[in-house]
Amino acid sequence: MHVLKFGGTSVASAENIRKSLAIVAKAAEQGPVVMVVSALGGTTDGVIGAGRAAEQANEDFREALQQLEERHVTAAHDLLGADAQHSAIAHIQAQFDELKQLCDGIFALGELSNRTLDRLMSYGELLSSQLIATAAQAYGLDVVWADARQLIRTNSRFGMAEVDMGTTEKQVAEFRGNHSANVWVVPGFIAADAHGAATTLGRGGSDYTAALLAAALDAEKLEIWTDVSGMMTADPRLVRGARPIARISYQEAMELSHFGAKVLYPPTIQPVMRRGIPLWIKNTFAPDDYGTLVEVEPPRTPAVVQGISSIGNLTLLNLEGSGMVGIPGFSMRLFAALARERINVVLITQSSSEHSICVGVNAQDAGLAKIAVDEEFAVEIAAGRIEPLRPETDLAIVALVGENMKDHPGISGKLFGALGQNGVNIRAIAQGASEKNISTVIRAADVRKAINVLHEAFFEATKKQVNLFILGPGNVGSKLLEQLARQQPHLLEKMGLQVRVVAIANSRHCLVDENGLDLTAWPAELAQAPAQTLNEFKELIISRNLRNSIFVDVTANPAAAGIYADLLAKSVAVVACNKVAASSDYAHYARLKSLSKEFNASYLFETNVGAALPVIGTLNDLTRSGDVVRRMEAVLSGTLNFVFNHYDGTRPFAEVVRQAQAEGYTEPDPRLDLSGTDVARKILILAREAGQVMEMADIEINGFLPPACLEGDVEAFYTQMAAHEAHFRALYDEAAAAGKRLKFVARYADGRASVGLQTVAPGHDLYDLRGKDNVVLFYTDRYVEQPLVVKGAGAGAEVTASGVFADIIRAARL
Repeated sequence: MHVLKFGGTSVASAENIRKSLAIVAKAAEQGPVVMVVSALGGTTDGVIGAGRAAEQANEDFREALQQLEERHVTAAHDLLGADAQHSAIAHIQAQFDELKQLCDGIFALGELSNRTLDRLMSYGELLSSQLIATAAQAYGLDVVWADARQLIRTNSRFGMAEVDMGTTEKQVAEFRGNHSANVWVVPGFIAADAHGAATTLGRGGSDYTAALLAAALDAEKLEIWTDVSGMMTADPRLVRGARPIARISYQEAMELSHFGAKVLYPPTIQPVMRRGIPLWIKNTFAPDDYGTLVEVEPPRTPAVVQGISSIGNLTLLNLEGSGMVGIPGFSMRLFAALARERINVVLITQSSSEHSICVGVNAQDAGLAKIAVDEEFAVEIAAGRIEPLRPETDLAIVALVGENMKDHPGISGKLFGALGQNGVNIRAIAQGASEKNISTVIRAADVRKAINVLHEAFFEATKKQVNLFILGPGNVGSKLLEQLARQQPHLLEKMGLQVRVVAIANSRHCLVDENGLDLTAWPAELAQAPAQTLNEFKELIISRNLRNSIFVDVTANPAAAGIYADLLAKSVAVVACNKVAASSDYAHYARLKSLSKEFNASYLFETNVGAALPVIGTLNDLTRSGDVVRRMEAVLSGTLNFVFNHYDGTRPFAEVVRQAQAEGYTEPDPRLDLSGTDVARKILILAREAGQVMEMADIEINGFLPPACLEGDVEAFYTQMAAHEAHFRALYDEAAAAGKRLKFVARYADGRASVGLQTVAPGHDLYDLRGKDNVVLFYTDRYVEQPLVVKGAGAGAEVTASGVFADIIRAARL
C-alpha cells in the first residue's frame, strides 16, 4: 500500500485537485492507495480568524465564513458534474451551518477554548476530503472516505494532541478489514480522543497523519506531494541557486525540518523512520521531477553538507552569575521552569566555566520564559549570586546539516570564516556530538545574507557573487562600467566571480536593481531614476545587506569619503579612487585601516597614486616582507608630466593645460594638480603606507604658479595663466638653456616629504619620462644603489578605471 499526502496548495483549486487526483489514479494502478489531504489552501487560517473574531464579539466572522463557504461551493461547481454537484453543495452548506452555529456560541460566550478551537479547525480538512472523495468517485476511482477521527486516537491535549499509536494501529487495521476500496481519502491534521472529541496534531499535522497511517499500514512508501520538487539545499525564496536534494537520510531530513525547512513537518519522519519506510517528497505541479527520497541509508555522496536551514523569531535567554559555578542543579531548574510553562527549547549552549547557560526559545515565549525563570531563581537573584534572566531578541538560527560533516575537519572554520568575512556576527553556537548539525545564532536581519554566503561556500565553490555599489559614473566611472560589462563573462568563466553592479549613483540620481543592472542601458535609466542623497545611498547599501558588497567611490567628493567608516563597520569593502580619505587627518586614515581589519572588509585605494600602476601594492609588498623604505623620489602627476612634456613655448601654457583637461588627465578642478596639492596628497599616502605618521601640513609644497592664478574659479584660473604666460615661458627657457627638463617631483626621505617643480638633467631616472607617465623610485634596505622602479601611464580615464577594476577583483577574492 502507498500513502500519498497532498498539501494545501495541491488542493487549493479545482484545477489543482484534478492534478492531484491524476497522480492518485496513476498510483492506484500499482495497488491500494491512501490519499491524505489538507484543507483547501488558506481555509484553516480563515476559520481560526473567524473564531477569534467571534471571541472578540466582532461580527465580521459571519462575512469571513460566508466567503469560505462560497469558495468551497465554487470549487464543487468547477470540480463536479451536474449529477454530483447537488449533494456535494448540500453537504458543504450543512457543514458551514454547523460552523456558523459554533461561532455563534463562541460569540455569545466570548470565549474560545483549545477544545473548541480544535473542533473549529477540523472543518477545513473535513470539507476538503469529502469534496475530493466525491470528485475521485466521479473520476472513476474505487473510493471510500475514511474519517481520521475514527482512525487516529490521541489524548485530550487539545491544540497538539499526543498519539496513542497502539489504539491507532488497531483502528486502522479494523477499518482496512471492513473496506475493500482501492483508494482511501482521509482528512489530515485531525484525530479524536477516547471520548470522540475532535483533536488536532499541530499545524502541519496532515504530514503527520500520513506518516501515522503509513506506519500503521506498514506501507511500501509515503509520498508527500507539495509545490516544490523536494527538499532543497536552502530556501529557494532566499537563495536563487538552491537546488533539490535527491536522496537524504532520515536524520538529516529531521535536522533540516527542525531548523525550518518548510517542505516537511518535523514529527512526520518519526513513525516512518521507526519502520524504515521510504519517504518521497514530490511536486504536484511537476510530477515527473525526481523530488527527494528520504531513507534509512542513502548512498554515500561526496557532499559534506546536505542543506542549510534557518529558524526565525528566536530569542536567546542568558542565565549567568558566579553563583552557578560548581553548583549542581541550575540547568535542571532552568529547564524545569521552562517545561512547566510548556516552552520549547530550540537550542542550548553552556560555557565550560559554568558561569552562564544560554537557551534559545521562540520569540513569542520570551516574556513568559523570563517571568518563569526569574521566579525560579528569585532567591539567588536577590542575593546577587546570579543575574536576572537577560533575553536577546531579533535573532535567528542558521544551521548546516550533513551526515558527512563528522568525517571532515574544518567545516566549522569554513562556516565561521565565511560569515565573518561578510560581517555576520555569531551570538551563540551549538553542535551535537553526532556532528550532523552546526547551529549558529545570528541577527534576524542577517539571515538572507548568511544563508547565501554559506550556500556559496558549501554548494557553489566555483562561483562567488560580488555586489557593487558604484558612486560617480563620470569619466572614470563610465569607463569602469564599460570594462565591467565587457569582462563579466570572463570573470565568471575564468575566476568564478559573478560580479553584479547593484546600484549606480551620481550627485542627483540613484539606479538600483538587486538582481544586477543592465550595464548597456544604465545612462538613460539613471537619468530617469529617483533622486537620492549621499547619506540615503549609504543607508541603501547597509540596508540591502548583500553578501560580498563593495562600495566603489569614483569621485573626488570629500563627503563621499566621509561614509567609508560606516560602511567598513558593516563589513562592506571600500574601493576608492577618491584620495580624500587616505590623505585626511592621520587619525582618520588610521581608523579606516583599523576598521578594515576589525570587520574583515577591504579598504583599497591603489589608484590614489599612479592610477593603475602597482605603486601602493609594491610598497605594501616591500614592507610586509620586512624591507624598510628609506627614500622615495617620484613624478606622481600625469597631468603635470603631460603639461611639461608638451609645453615648449610655441603655444600658451594655459592652452596645454586645457588640452590635458580635455583629454581627461586632470582632476575635475585642474588647480589641484597645478598647485601641487594633488601630488602632496599622493606622497603623503605613500609615506603613510611606508609606516610614517605624517599630516598634510608636514608636506613642503614648493609651487610654481603665481598667486593670482589660484584666486577665483576655474575660468579665472585659465585667464590668469594666460596673463602670466611670460612667467611660464621663463621657467621653460631657463631649463632648456641648461639642457634640462621641467619635472614636478615628490620626495620622501628621513621622515620628511616635499613636492615642487625641478629641473632634471640628462641621465637622471626622471629625465626621459614621457607623456602622462608616472614613476616612483623606491630606495630601501634591499634596494640601496639601484632603486626599485615602478613606471608607466599615470593618468587617463581608461587607465584609472582599470586600476579601480583591479582593486575590485582584489577585494572580491579576499
